[in-house]
Amino acid sequence: MSSVSEYDDDEYMYEDDSDFDNSMSDNNKKESEDYEHEEGLFSEKRQRKTYEVDHQVLDSNNLKAKQDTEISQVSMILGLSPEDAATLLRYFRWNKEKLFEQYMDSSEKVLQQAGVSSATTNRCFKLATELNNFMCDICCDDSPDIETICLSCEHRFYEKTVELLVDDVTYSKYRELLNRTFVDDNDFLRWCPAPDCEYAIECNIPSTSLTSVVPSVECKCSLRFCFGCGLDDHQPCICVLVKKWLKKCKDDSETANWISAHTKECPKCHSTIEKNGGCNHMTCRKCRYEFCWVCMGPWSEHGTSWYNCNRFDEKSSAEARDSQTQSRVSLERYLHYYNRYANHEHSAKLDQELYQKTEKKMEEMQQTSDLSWIEVQFLKKAVDVTVQCRTTLKWTYAFAFYLAKTNETELFEDNQRDLEMATEQLSELLEKPLDPDPEKIAKLRQAVLDKTVYVKLRREILLEDTAKGLQEGRWSYFIDLK
Repeated sequence: MSSVSEYDDDEYMYEDDSDFDNSMSDNNKKESEDYEHEEGLFSEKRQRKTYEVDHQVLDSNNLKAKQDTEISQVSMILGLSPEDAATLLRYFRWNKEKLFEQYMDSSEKVLQQAGVSSATTNRCFKLATELNNFMCDICCDDSPDIETICLSCEHRFYEKTVELLVDDVTYSKYRELLNRTFVDDNDFLRWCPAPDCEYAIECNIPSTSLTSVVPSVECKCSLRFCFGCGLDDHQPCICVLVKKWLKKCKDDSETANWISAHTKECPKCHSTIEKNGGCNHMTCRKCRYEFCWVCMGPWSEHGTSWYNCNRFDEKSSAEARDSQTQSRVSLERYLHYYNRYANHEHSAKLDQELYQKTEKKMEEMQQTSDLSWIEVQFLKKAVDVTVQCRTTLKWTYAFAFYLAKTNETELFEDNQRDLEMATEQLSELLEKPLDPDPEKIAKLRQAVLDKTVYVKLRREILLEDTAKGLQEGRWSYFIDLK
């Protein structure tokens, strides 16, 4: 473990950090700003992993600049005014390739279909320009060199009317509407789904590639979501399986309600036990029996080679194929995966409560040891990693439910098991009460750091192998993806 820590500790300390505590002192904020500056420099050097996709976060100014660039290119290539180029691009939903192809075939037809023509391409307009004393009916400008636009019905107007006649606030709203249509019409742009977020994400992943890649992106507001379907990040499960899984869970809502209950009986004394934390290591208060909340087996097996909590017993399923219990086994198989899916989802929500407890622990650590604010950030980061891994594990079970049983599936489940074991161990460390002894605090810090690095590594291994398998077509499913 120490060798892993020595190798990855710097990478861990430079990991992305979101706002945590608005009540930090000025000194703590200054330390955080310095820390974030260093981490930004480090992230630029990191090589992109297989399961990551290139993407860019755009604000309103970026969006306007992209539109202006597209308009300028079309205007130059086709020899049209910027206003005409903009109209054509919006008509073709900003698909330049389609615009160029159809324009080259029949420019007059394209201009007519778009509903606007310029003086260089429209005969009706050329005839109209021969008239003397033209005055714009909207802005009353009668300058001889005025640039006008002619609709197919031969009505002319001055294109810059909106900017000239409205106030700055109204024009800003007009620009915002143009930005919205630009993003909504572009296949490679998507608005961040976070409430009140005004950023858009650009990601050049076509919809035809969504069976071989999970395009998870991150906005500047820190929300991670799937660019393909717009849902929250669901790596490593591809969009089509996510859609099928969510529909299945909704259709089986009564069963889902039953298995997602928050209480179970102790396997030994049958006392009712309520899960009140993210960790799945349960101890019965009555008989002190230690067991796993997920599989209800003894906890002593959940750190050894006997750990098999994540696998479904396909043998019993095969034996039931020739019996009347086939439908029951099919239900049990679904419950096996859904139970673990729902448990990690529930545990992630419970782990969110750890943030408040962790903040108090961080303050206590500063008071009882010589650790600085930055040095106690390891606790908050460990919670971040735990919640992130819970989300990843949740979707591994949805993915595994649809996988056909192959040797590749065995390897996937091995990686799933290793990540799950490591996540449980880290979760258990985080829920331990803080001992004020400085020596024990130092040991706890090192233990949490080591385990956090290891958990991150296990998650990367799982996502990396799954992403490569998607790209190489290694995964087989028992359903049709179409």
